[in-house]
Amino acid sequence: MKIAVALSEMVPFAKTGGLADVGGALPLDLEYCGHEVIILMPGYKCIRDSKLKIRRVSKDISSSTIGKNIKVYFIEHDFYFNRDCIYGDKDGDYWDNLERFAFFCRRGLDLLKEINFSADILHLHDWQSSLMAVYLKTLYSEDNFYSRTRSLLTIHNIGYQGVFAKEEFKKLGLENKYFDINGLEFYDKVNLLKGGIIFSDFINTVSPTYAKEIQTKEFGFGLEGLLKKRKDVLSGILNGIDYSVWDPDADEFIIQNYSARDIERKILNKEDLQRQCGLALNAELPVLGIVSRLAKQKGFDILTASLEELCKMDLQLIILGIGDDKYHQLLKAAAKKYPKVVALNLNFDDPLAHKIYAGCDIFLMPSKYEPCGLGQLISLRYGTIPLVFKTGGLADTITKNNGFIFTDYTKEGLLQIVKKATLAFKNKIEWKRLILNAMQCNFSWKVSADKYSYLYAKAK
Repeated sequence: MKIAVALSEMVPFAKTGGLADVGGALPLDLEYCGHEVIILMPGYKCIRDSKLKIRRVSKDISSSTIGKNIKVYFIEHDFYFNRDCIYGDKDGDYWDNLERFAFFCRRGLDLLKEINFSADILHLHDWQSSLMAVYLKTLYSEDNFYSRTRSLLTIHNIGYQGVFAKEEFKKLGLENKYFDINGLEFYDKVNLLKGGIIFSDFINTVSPTYAKEIQTKEFGFGLEGLLKKRKDVLSGILNGIDYSVWDPDADEFIIQNYSARDIERKILNKEDLQRQCGLALNAELPVLGIVSRLAKQKGFDILTASLEELCKMDLQLIILGIGDDKYHQLLKAAAKKYPKVVALNLNFDDPLAHKIYAGCDIFLMPSKYEPCGLGQLISLRYGTIPLVFKTGGLADTITKNNGFIFTDYTKEGLLQIVKKATLAFKNKIEWKRLILNAMQCNFSWKVSADKYSYLYAKAK
């Protein structure tokens, strides 16, 4: 099939979050599955300034190539995209984001015709490219070039919807009739993701459980009713991870490579991590690790509430990440009070992240909601046992056979499961079984690409 992927960020060109990782990995495995894939994204300043191999296609289009022959087309516009950041700066989101991404969507559709790429599937990601589905069935509906194209919208996090003042609607170039309850109107504002959900032929999220959760009031962020109406075309496909990047047997950032065949070597990474973090070298103490944005969504409300009790247990806790200042201060206080227990790293440090995945015994991920999750997938690969709250992709990937799950999202619920995990750690035979089960899990992008291929065929 001919697949055109439209998104706002992708590795290695531009990144603010997990969407970029998906954008850089999934197309490679779609190509491996036999699809003809191209990618459309804005031509940001960071791309122009990079040392990546970019070539000029036309006055406002440049391109690069990934994989064997996947063309990545960058849609340029000096006023909209020649800025230091992607979505906003220190003062907040850019005031003209609706205009910026409306331009991207229309220019992207025009480009398909210019390069004569008649896509079977237009694969859209999040609100930034949702308007392509809207335009496909309105402004471009009578153009025969697009008559065979079907659209799939992937929702990575429904909390981000692209909501703007109603006065902005006129800038979309749509008839006024589309600003109503059955269109893009959302509590007297414009909601671009809502438009994508209504006009896309198929919709998916990044895990089966999250696809169910967003149909509830608790997780739907106001769009649960619409998603229920479209449940027949809504599904969930887990994201994968790139095992060429996350592989303990070849990881250049860790002191000792290892695999399921020689798992006893993992202990050398634990010693190295303890040494680097200024903690006592003690193989008998379970080391709990966190690599995360420090935010309520990620479970830091119940984690910080549990710190006093956690720090009095026989364990060590290593935290890497940045986020809300409130949690920075609470964690700093705990690290100061319990320096033999808590090692805090308030920054983004990729080499240290690899060391945490390899050197810890338990990976703590108590997210209140998690559409898919990446950390638990990486920790499984490294034989570091995930401890998670049962939600979204965490519920779909972690079981009692490869980790620890709690269902009571409270301080007490978290403390209870930590006690259970640290007690289990003392049983070396059972713990080794858990490690081997974890390392045998397969969440490669190839698995995800096969499921997307099935969904494309269904949409077509």
